[in-house]
Amino acid sequence: MPNVMIRKKDDGGLLFYVAKKDMEETIASVETDTSDAWGGSVELTDGSRWYIDPVSPPPSFPTTLRFKRADS
Repeated sequence: MPNVMIRKKDDGGLLFYVAKKDMEETIASVETDTSDAWGGSVELTDGSRWYIDPVSPPPSFPTTLRFKRADS
């Protein structure tokens, strides 16, 4: 379960960065993105999927969270 840094881009999108893999991708979709919770299945623009139990209340960005790779 790598630590992932998530930060907002200038256009309002979210960047997903894994330092140990030097991987940076834009988040395409998040399963739960409400005023009460954020997380679940996260899909990146490269097609990979990651998972985090929904966080409540939603985090403010930038933040670092622990994700796991979702099964394909």
